[in-house]
Amino acid sequence: MLGVLTILTALMAACGPRTHFPALPPALPDSLSQNDSLAVLARDLAPILYLQRDESFPLERTVAVLHPSRRVIAYYLTYRHDIAARWSPFSQGADEEELWVGYDATNAPTDIWTYWHGDILHANWRGKGELGVNVQWGKHGSLPRGTEASELPRGKSLELFYAMTYVFPDLVFGRFSSEGPLCFCHSFARYQEFTRPIVLGARLTAIGRTADPDSLLTAVFGKRYAHKPYWPWEQRRRRRLWYEVSGEHALMGRE
Repeated sequence: MLGVLTILTALMAACGPRTHFPALPPALPDSLSQNDSLAVLARDLAPILYLQRDESFPLERTVAVLHPSRRVIAYYLTYRHDIAARWSPFSQGADEEELWVGYDATNAPTDIWTYWHGDILHANWRGKGELGVNVQWGKHGSLPRGTEASELPRGKSLELFYAMTYVFPDLVFGRFSSEGPLCFCHSFARYQEFTRPIVLGARLTAIGRTADPDSLLTAVFGKRYAHKPYWPWEQRRRRRLWYEVSGEHALMGRE
């Protein structure tokens, strides 16, 4: 019986999705030209991404969208793969991660929001200088740079996610359908070392302006992207709580 279950599991894993990104069309819906002043603003206000030093999956495609009636810019990010249930044939395609930057009439950043596993983290960024976001190893949840570990939502702490890298079978099963690590295999302190910077403003696949970016995201990410909330104030896709974080103090292990 155990042998049968093992074979069935392997077959399911083999049928698991290999993240596929469509060919980009000549013209993208709701997109701006690279020289448009709003496109320049989106690049200027794109935060620096700080990946964990052992991150295996590279950043693949990214989209910036300016809201037409609010001073908020959304940044939607996809990585080549991730460790969350990638072995399952029922999982979705590209799992986009999200962050948002608010700005004032002078185009100075005022707020940053990040998507953290179903919740929204918010940090006031007035007068704090360069925008930065820490990116979780493997699962790619986003944290305003400087968020303290104690400020994270209950049940979604870094300690818990670190423990899950050893307990859950995703990493092992995922090897049936994609390249990737078998474990994190390092200390908790190292899990919090966000030391690999990526200049997001230089890596934007597309820049658009719309309140409903579904058409643009579908064109860039494919029809089966995860369809998370487009804006931090949205409630229609799933219940979320809005957590205030300081964004002022370093996480343990930060350089």
